[in-house]
Amino acid sequence: MSSIQDWISLSLVPGLGINGYWRLLDYFHSPGDVLQASRKQLYQVPGIREKQISGLASRDIILQRGRDELSKLESVGGEALSFEDPGYPSLLQQISDPPPVIYILGKKELLKESSVAIVGSRAATIYGRRTAYSLAGSLAGFSVTVVSGLAHGIDAEAHAGALAVGGDTLAVLGCGLDVVYPRQNRDLYRKIAEQGVLVSEYPLGTQPEGFRFPARNRIIAGLSKGVVIVEAAKKSGSLITAQLALDYGREVFAVPGQVDSHKSAGAHWLLQQGAKLVLGAEDILEEFPGSAAGHAGQRLVGRSNRVLDLDPDADALLSHIEPYPQTRDQLIERSGLSPARMSELLLFLELEELVEVLPGDQIRKIGG
Repeated sequence: MSSIQDWISLSLVPGLGINGYWRLLDYFHSPGDVLQASRKQLYQVPGIREKQISGLASRDIILQRGRDELSKLESVGGEALSFEDPGYPSLLQQISDPPPVIYILGKKELLKESSVAIVGSRAATIYGRRTAYSLAGSLAGFSVTVVSGLAHGIDAEAHAGALAVGGDTLAVLGCGLDVVYPRQNRDLYRKIAEQGVLVSEYPLGTQPEGFRFPARNRIIAGLSKGVVIVEAAKKSGSLITAQLALDYGREVFAVPGQVDSHKSAGAHWLLQQGAKLVLGAEDILEEFPGSAAGHAGQRLVGRSNRVLDLDPDADALLSHIEPYPQTRDQLIERSGLSPARMSELLLFLELEELVEVLPGDQIRKIGG
């Protein structure tokens, strides 16, 4: 067994990449043997280019890079796991191009727990955000670790929903563990580092360049038993994650949205292709034998069974409000209420989480 320093050192060779790394391991069987190999031996490896061989020429420099990376990782409280480490996630080991090394910050034990990914649009609607938050909280309540990518929108709501119920969440980064991206999610990043776990295949200091996110998506899919799409355009990174999940033999789920919303077009397309429709956590859990599905009783759709003693005017107004947005003027016309009374009642209904006021002063009912 090679040391973690050997695994990291080899991963830091310029221009080697994932494919080159695994070609070398297939031939030499361990990073230590690769680093000991002569130039002549390296030339015998199928598919290895001259530039990659040149990058392996200075063994002492390569090993020093590994030592430096381990030292920096220790200074931020992180840890590195090689592919052969017992703590490396078994599901991730099964994909076609697993990262040889993963860097983690937080609760290492979550890498071995049952997990489901929730991903979707960065520019999510209020409906999408609320749905992701609620669904993540329900799954976390059944001891499922919620996996996502710490992006704006659906990802952030999924992490936050799991944390809100004291559940577990795992964020896969498209940058180094010490780089917070997007910066607006700094507080969420800190909470996940403390209460969940952050995961990256990139060394510290790696910046979030665009090409890293499709690679990040394969880890999200690889770590999860299933992937749930909540709002996604027809061409989006979320659909790439769904396709990767299918390639890896994982379950794919989708949450329906408004039929005329382009932000749900990707989720609806997945449903047409055979993805399982999700209305609540139990729709996901029942696909995994031995899970807590038998005890699942909460539904994503339908707010609560609480009984409210509504003012008769509020009750009458609520009967005019639909799940699809209407303007305040339309509601005034339909209900016959004065603008002042309308504002008073809408504030009450909003505080009771029965309606929401959208941009453009549009109002919709929550929960059908």
